[in-house]
Order: sequence, then C-alpha cells, then structure tokens
Amino acid sequence: MPRRANLARATRELIAGRTGDLVRAAVADIESRHPWYAALSARDRASVALVAHSGIENFVGWLAQGEGGPVRAQDIFESAPPELARSISLAQTLDLIRSVVDVVETQAAEIVGERAAPAVREAMLRYSRDVAFGAAHIYARAAEQRGAWDARLEALVVDAILRGDADEGMQSRAAALGWGATTYVAVIAGNPPTDPGSPETGAADPAYILDQLHRRASRHNLRVLAAVQGGRLITLLGGTPDALADATTLQDAFGPGPLVVGPTVPHLFAAGRSARAAISGHAAAAAWPTAPRPARADDLLAERALIGDLPARNALRSRIVRPLDQVSGGDLLQTATAYLEAGRSFEATARALFVHTNTVRYRLGRIADLTGYDLTDPHDGDTVHLAIRLARLGTAATPPATPR
Repeated sequence: MPRRANLARATRELIAGRTGDLVRAAVADIESRHPWYAALSARDRASVALVAHSGIENFVGWLAQGEGGPVRAQDIFESAPPELARSISLAQTLDLIRSVVDVVETQAAEIVGERAAPAVREAMLRYSRDVAFGAAHIYARAAEQRGAWDARLEALVVDAILRGDADEGMQSRAAALGWGATTYVAVIAGNPPTDPGSPETGAADPAYILDQLHRRASRHNLRVLAAVQGGRLITLLGGTPDALADATTLQDAFGPGPLVVGPTVPHLFAAGRSARAAISGHAAAAAWPTAPRPARADDLLAERALIGDLPARNALRSRIVRPLDQVSGGDLLQTATAYLEAGRSFEATARALFVHTNTVRYRLGRIADLTGYDLTDPHDGDTVHLAIRLARLGTAATPPATPR
C-alpha cells in the first residue's frame, strides 16, 4: 500500500470532533447533487446518513493505524440494514463516497488548519479509493449471490411449466423474478450450443449457456427465462409481440439444428401449452430437414402428428379438414383430395371431378385463403394430405350410430 502521512493525534481528534458536521454536510451535498436520494424512503435516507457517519468514523480510525493499515469497507456498510444494498445501487454508493470526499477536502483547512490540510486531503483520497474498491467487491458478491438464487428460481419456474405444474409455488417464484404479471408468453425449444473445447461431451457449461442467452436478450430488450433440460435449451419469451422475430434475434445463442417456437399464450400460467408444442416440434423437426430456422410449432403440425402428438392431429383436422368440409357443400375438401391423390395435376384433377382446370385453380386458391395452406407447395400439400388421411382414420374409428 502507498505510504501516507502520519497525522498527529490532535489532528485526528479535531476531525473526529467534527464528524457530525461532516456527515450533515455530506448528506446535504448528496441531496443537492443527486435526485435519487430524494426518492428514497425516510428509513433509507437515515441509513445513508448512518453509512456516511460510519465512513468518517472509520476514516479517523484508519488514520490512527499509521502507515499500511488496511481499509475495512465491510465495517462501514455493516452499520446499515441489509435492505439498503437493494435500495441504492453501486453507482449511488459511489456518489455517497464522492460527497464525503468532497466535503472533507473542502472543510479540511477549516477543521485542522492550512498546514495539516494537504495531508488530510491526501489521506482521504487514498482511503476513499480503497473504500470504493471495497464497495465494488461487496456489491459484486451480493450480485453473485442474487444471480445464483435467481438462476435456481428460474430453473424451477421453467421446470414447473414443462411439467404442467402451474401452482401457487410457481406463481410466487415467477413473481420473485418479476414475471408475476407477464403477458404474451411463448416458448422456444432448440439445441444448446456446443463447446469446441470439450471434445468428449461437446456440450457447453449450462451456466455459461444461460449467461450468454441472457446477455443477448438484454442487449435487445427481450425478457427471457431459460433452462437446459433434456438436452434442449428451453427459453420463455415474455411480453413478446412477435415471438418468431424475437426467436430470430436470439438464434445465435442456440446450437445448430432446429429451433422451434411455440404459440404465444396470454400469460405465464398457460405457457405449458406453448412449451409442449415447441418441444414436440423440436422432436419432430428431423422429418422436415429444410424447415426454416426458427420455425413455428404450427408449421410442423404434420411432423408432430407423425410422432403421435394428439393435439397436433386434432389441430390438423379442425384447422384443415373441418373448414373445407363445411364450405360449398364439401366441394373444397373433394377438390383438395382429388388434387393430392391425382399426382397434384390440374388436368387430372379436373377430369376426376368433371370440371374445368380453371375451376380447380380457383378452388385451390380458396383453400389457401381458408386454411393458409397452398396445396401447390410440397410441404403444405403433404400437411393437408396427412390431415385428410387422419380425418379418414378418425371417421373409420367412430362406430356407426345404432338405429332407433
């Protein structure tokens, strides 16, 4: 530690005797220079004054140690309640230290005389430097503890959503993370990024993965909760007006492979539905190698149906077959079936239905408008064809009505 001038005992006693005046001057300086002080509660303002008082007393004690004595910043902040660290930030704490330094520098000559004032100023500058480093260490340690606690809460919330346990326990944990009233929630399922430095497992450290994801989300003002579970990186988006666009923003935080976005649901406690769709889509995405990245889970309804996803099968029937069957007396469903089973040929379909090819084109346009599926697109056509087949199976599985 740099050498500092030893102050006479009488000089130290002069400073100690003016502790109250220095504290009042420091608090007045904070109040006049920093708007955040006025926004504190009366209790927190009293705590700030207590820290200032402790800091000046500690300064006097530090002077009495002579050369090389350590500065114990922890002792300064122990006088304040633990809640103060949550009320004022590190930057605001440094504002407090700066005000104490400025006051001591300004009033040094008045307190100890012109001859001893330079030594007091030099000592205060060196002391305040160590206090600032000590304060930064205290806040960093507190941030690490809060971060570890938040990570555990985050993992518990994500796990509860995946298991469908949206109970009061999850609600309280989500509220502690600031997600209690979050709306417009969607879930993303993807592969975690790999670690080139770990050839044995190829997997990056989960803590590192989540830290990088949160950093990227923070840069783009996105709210996320995430966990690595079952070999997947599961991410919840909160307050998202466009989940697919947000997933595109975050895609570099995921590893290679499919990236699937579940439907947006109204609040966190309905996120299980989005999570199940996203995970199902991620599991089935291998059946569509050219799927976009990211892809909507709803774009993978056919692939999900193939792996036995009952909600996906029901969605295919309700979104495709039922509307087509209810319009124009079933002509659209008949046309879709004929087109898909005639090799997707306009002419062959027209012959099968005894209509003009322009009628077939017109009806295919209506099908696209009604369902969102363009039968001339290979993937859309396969999806509609599968929906029709599933509907046939459902009808065949329904026992005939018993005549009365």
